[in-house]
Amino acid sequence: MSQGKKTNTAKIKQLKEQGVLNMHPEKVKDEHFLDPELEFFDPNDIVQVKYEMLRSVEKEGVTVTEASKNFGFSRPVFYQVQSQFKKNGVLGFVREKSGPKTAHKLTPDIMKFINENLKDGEPLRARELAKSIKEHFNKDIHPRSIERAMTRSAKRGAKKK
Repeated sequence: MSQGKKTNTAKIKQLKEQGVLNMHPEKVKDEHFLDPELEFFDPNDIVQVKYEMLRSVEKEGVTVTEASKNFGFSRPVFYQVQSQFKKNGVLGFVREKSGPKTAHKLTPDIMKFINENLKDGEPLRARELAKSIKEHFNKDIHPRSIERAMTRSAKRGAKKK
């Protein structure tokens, strides 16, 4: 068996941008991924690694313990991957961005409060507004969140015109 495969930095960059880069390709010990003659198998591609792990159990009869070890995962992760695949197919292997998807703290009543406290021709005082929101609504909102919300609001206003 060989030392492994050369890394293709352009492909690694692309995998990272797409959110499918395997952060621990060195843990993949499956022979297909280590054989330099088999260029198709890339231990840096987490989607391919997860799929091949499932395939090895389903089609080749490899035990879950052995497959998990060969592909650099724990047994519980194997079962999570299997569940993701059953629910969403291969797309289940792609991580979603974590964290809130919207400005969930900036409720309509808080946005109304912000708009009422803005003065035409004056700069946005996000730090002061954040303090006022804390006093009136007892909610901690980062000044940058207020700035982003006002930018979004201004863009929506410009589109309506």
